[in-house]
Amino acid sequence: MNLLLMSNSTAPGRGLLEHAHSVLADVLSGVRTVTFVPFALADHDAYTQIFTNALKPLGLDVVGAHTGDPARLVSDAEAVFVGGGNTFRLVKAVHEHGLIDIIRQRTDQGMPYIGSSAGTNIAAPTMRTTNDMPIVQPTTFDTLGLIPFQINPHYVDPAPGDSHMGETREQRILQFLEENDVAVVGLREGTWLRREDGTLRLGGVEAGGRLFRRGAEPADLAPGADLSDLLEFAPRFDS
Repeated sequence: MNLLLMSNSTAPGRGLLEHAHSVLADVLSGVRTVTFVPFALADHDAYTQIFTNALKPLGLDVVGAHTGDPARLVSDAEAVFVGGGNTFRLVKAVHEHGLIDIIRQRTDQGMPYIGSSAGTNIAAPTMRTTNDMPIVQPTTFDTLGLIPFQINPHYVDPAPGDSHMGETREQRILQFLEENDVAVVGLREGTWLRREDGTLRLGGVEAGGRLFRRGAEPADLAPGADLSDLLEFAPRFDS
């Protein structure tokens, strides 16, 4: 597999995807046209144009999966980029368009898959560790399962002195682990996971990520961390 799973597509003071140009060029080496899946936002044309502009400096053309039969366009794609937005909306759409099995098959064959935010969420076995509001109701929470663990993009640490009285992100993930036996990687902003077949590494900014496992203390992850062992774990949900 050739996967790039980003927490986010922007960084402070930089243009869209600029913080990830180097790793994008690596993942998309030899690719000329990227099929962009815009279904996490409502305005598909505008969203696709934004990413068309962002990928142009890398010499890449972009075609929106909504501009024809999404199943055919994804099936024929050189590479697929699934953008962020609302994960519930995205999951509902990819199931309705029959994209789950197609993406699984194509990534097994080596097609590059890039996700950002919601697009990263759906690379996991389920969408249950999303931060999003359920604005629509998918038929299932099951997603692509390109990795056998969960991701929480946009992971944030508690701010000292914060007056917010709800659960922290860490507390919510620990509640998830009370019901599910599966690793969760919290990706802080500006970070990503890079999978090349059986190798998985954390990349991006110095802030790194945070690893959660049932029965273990959460652990911080530094950029460059080798997480390949997570690919060997068999997740158990509702357990």
